[in-house]
Amino acid sequence: MSIDELRVGIDKIDNEILGLLNQRMEFVKKIGELKVGSNAPIYRPERERAILERLKSLPNNTLSSKAIEAIYLEIFAVSRNLELPQKVAFLGPVGTYTHQAAKSRFGATSSYTPISSIEGVFRELNNGEAKYGVVPIENNTEGAVGITLDCLRKYENVKIVAEIYMDIHHSFVSLNENLSDIKKIYSHPQGYNQCHKFLDDHNLNSIEFIPTKSTAQAAYLASQDPSSAAICSKIAAHINKVPIMFEKIEDNMANRTRFFVLSDFKNIKSSCNKTSILALTAHRPGGLVELLNMFKEGGINLTKLESRPIKQKDFKTVFYIDFEGHIDDENVEAVLKNASQNGHEITWLGSYLNQEGQE
Repeated sequence: MSIDELRVGIDKIDNEILGLLNQRMEFVKKIGELKVGSNAPIYRPERERAILERLKSLPNNTLSSKAIEAIYLEIFAVSRNLELPQKVAFLGPVGTYTHQAAKSRFGATSSYTPISSIEGVFRELNNGEAKYGVVPIENNTEGAVGITLDCLRKYENVKIVAEIYMDIHHSFVSLNENLSDIKKIYSHPQGYNQCHKFLDDHNLNSIEFIPTKSTAQAAYLASQDPSSAAICSKIAAHINKVPIMFEKIEDNMANRTRFFVLSDFKNIKSSCNKTSILALTAHRPGGLVELLNMFKEGGINLTKLESRPIKQKDFKTVFYIDFEGHIDDENVEAVLKNASQNGHEITWLGSYLNQEGQE
């Protein structure tokens, strides 16, 4: 067959795909009406994960699991916006890794609001200005994001409804095609410091480094100066139309960041949940050990334990804890009830689909 004949076949299939997508969206709109009428949450991560797992299990000779996920995550995002237009606040500016994480979950058609601080994202949600928020919680090389932990304690109406694990890749971008003509490099200090091996290998470590507030700002500045370059995210390079010279330049290729999706509702139970709490342990010797033993006796696996000072109280500490399970599981309810009865103050932060190892 000729290329033209093959293209005719593709056009015919595209018409069929569009027709089927329109049929799917009619069902979506009806579901949206029912959800709005019953005040049910539009975003259902566990339902989306179940659809993806079912589709990946079907006979398939061409599309990889990642390709199926990429296609359907965008379909899910379009569907959610048909049910109810989505406004998403994120730690800005536009082009940051948090922006990239938000778009990976909420797609191209949602309304995005960049906020200049993590607490600003929490305030936006708390005041009802946005339905969802996306903030970083930890990086596997830099550790936990303290301000996110503080805000989870401060803004009790804002809950964790999902998590996103994203590989963080820094790119080297420039309008200039020749490395020898680059006179300055823009980047956030953290991004710059994570790319020393690349800079050494290409004799770029002696070039003037100009620190910026974000890698997104770095990309913008590089777009205005042909004699400069930036170390930034791919999304920032794309937004600012700066060509990518080297796509992955970070020293640690396993660099990952975990983000939280925040909102104001409670997820229903699914087969693979994670729950986050804050625990102010009883003020007595062995208080923390006592609490941890309660989880052990309840058969609950802890996945994270992080201490955080309570800034309003001298030298007192609250513990951030992640564990496997949902807040409504019988064993979880029993452990948390026992903890409260024994003087431990527990604050539930959210139960959500456990994405670790699935992104």
